[in-house]
Amino acid sequence: MATDIPAPAAQPAAGAVTRSGLTDLRLIAMIAILVAVWVGFGVATNGVFLSPRNLFNLSLQVSTVGVLATGMVFIIVARHIDLSVGSQIGFIGVVGALVQTQILPIDGTHTWWISLGAMLLTGAAIGLVNGALVAYAGIPSFVVTLGGLMFYRNAAYMLNEGRTISPLNEDFRRIGGGLDGSLGAATSILVGAVAIAAILFFAVASRRKRAQFGFPNPPASMAFLTIGAGVATIVAFIAVMNAYELPRTKEAAGIAIPVLILIMVGVSMSVISRRHQFGRHVFSLGGSPESTALSGVNTRLLTLKLFVLMGLLCGLGSAIVTARLNAAASVTGTMMELNVIAAAVIGGTSLSGGVGTIVGGLLGALIMQSLESGMILMGVPTPLQRMIVAVVLILAVLIDLAYRARSGK
Repeated sequence: MATDIPAPAAQPAAGAVTRSGLTDLRLIAMIAILVAVWVGFGVATNGVFLSPRNLFNLSLQVSTVGVLATGMVFIIVARHIDLSVGSQIGFIGVVGALVQTQILPIDGTHTWWISLGAMLLTGAAIGLVNGALVAYAGIPSFVVTLGGLMFYRNAAYMLNEGRTISPLNEDFRRIGGGLDGSLGAATSILVGAVAIAAILFFAVASRRKRAQFGFPNPPASMAFLTIGAGVATIVAFIAVMNAYELPRTKEAAGIAIPVLILIMVGVSMSVISRRHQFGRHVFSLGGSPESTALSGVNTRLLTLKLFVLMGLLCGLGSAIVTARLNAAASVTGTMMELNVIAAAVIGGTSLSGGVGTIVGGLLGALIMQSLESGMILMGVPTPLQRMIVAVVLILAVLIDLAYRARSGK
């Protein structure tokens, strides 16, 4: 008696893979834009933009915006907005500096982590207030955070009487990547090796899991190309960071501590968005608030948690930028909300809600800061820089609308 043996599942063609979402065309487009920006500025500045020194400084600049962008992705995905993040940076920085200079001995052994804890708690408290007003008082997030933008900036001014507080604790300054604020060559190579091993492990595990449940896998050639690109990026990044010599010691700088913080935050937020119930609920809320509520999710509590998370990230971002500047002032973070929102939107986060990725937000932050760094090197006046950023933000929204209309999403 003949036995029917099911035929093995055919591997999808490259076009089918793209249509199924296994390849994100917007992600590829963002990488292409980033490469074009870097090449363009490299030529326009006679290679200064691509020098190890500038790229090291660029990595420091991306750290703060990137940390905030990961939270802003969640906020926008859930159909909210937070316009107060820049003002929070200034206010929280003043709080942390006052703790170091007025409450604790500035050179104390535990001063750095106590002040850091105070900054994180302050950010969480601000997020709690914002979230409560949005979720339970029913005030639109635009209005709440617009009020916060004005309130916290002026509260910081009153708190420190308009003074710039400096210097800060030496150990605290390492958080910002200042003197002794980087890992060095050997440790950076080790971090790179761990990252490459993680890429290989998760790539193999992902293919096995998709095959186990009968989902199509990308062609092997595409998988090798993706893994190769990731490994090459890590190797190039470590090489550039090690090529930059610290001015004081003339030793290889390696990865700056704020960049390491950004990497850890980015990985954590990606895991939350993809694997954790909280992340799935946030995307569900952005896709359909009514369906999410009917499914039993406490949408008010979810919104509250979302803004508390944003506040915590503002506390961490404030610690990074305040430590890097070795000073706290009420004007710190001015207009940073524009860069953060633009980073999220340029990274593919839809203002209509329900769509966005952490990787996209980080790439958007890198594009935004690359534009700013390149324009500074070219001597573009600050007002014109802001005008260009505004135009880029509008274009990103137009592209998103066109993409959604074409894809039917």
